[in-house]
Amino acid sequence: MDHSPNTRRGIYLLPNLFTTAALLAGFYAIMAAVNEQFTAAAVAVFVAMVLDGIDGRLARLTNTQTAFGAEYDSMADMVSFGVAPAMVVYLWALTDTGQVGWVAAFFYTAAAALRLARFNTKVGVSDKRFFQGLPSPSSAALMVGMVWVFQDLGLPAENLVYLALVITVLAGAAMVSHFTYFSFKDMDFKHRVPFFVMVALVALLMVMALDPPKILWAGFLLYALSGPAWAAVRWYRKRQLR
Repeated sequence: MDHSPNTRRGIYLLPNLFTTAALLAGFYAIMAAVNEQFTAAAVAVFVAMVLDGIDGRLARLTNTQTAFGAEYDSMADMVSFGVAPAMVVYLWALTDTGQVGWVAAFFYTAAAALRLARFNTKVGVSDKRFFQGLPSPSSAALMVGMVWVFQDLGLPAENLVYLALVITVLAGAAMVSHFTYFSFKDMDFKHRVPFFVMVALVALLMVMALDPPKILWAGFLLYALSGPAWAAVRWYRKRQLR
């Protein structure tokens, strides 16, 4: 008897389990923020990022990519990187700003939805080495990384209202921008790499362990700024050629 159909169904379930776990992490982030557990909420979004990175690579490595998996992943991303970060930042610092606060939070959420929709329509036709606009997970990291850093420093959120508003609006705008960002999708994890690459990864992990919130937020800030910086470099080069 051929059991291959059952085997295929079991394999296809595996990446979707990671997607579900990422969705759970995003949902937990919202619930934690509602209960004013903002550090836990921020960490949960970063956990969702890790799980989101695993499910896609797992599907590619096991050749279990499906249209259902892609759509499910997009829906989970909308919750974890669209709704959750906006809710976390809003409940952390923007509840006393009236309409300005919730409009800024909604702008971020809508931008995440537009970013995901644009990404889905360009799958297979755009250069996979680059993203157009800041990816929603990186934008979410900007949002909740800010919360995690200042919670860790013990600074009251009411003193950071303007910063929270600026980060929320800029993070949303970066997602729907035309800035180019490196995707790192051309990195091959299935073959041997030079020894120094492993040493560099170990060193990076050691640095992150020293102060996770600050190192992570700084890293994603630099990544977010790389898009405008690269655009400025290209503009300058074109101007020099005239």
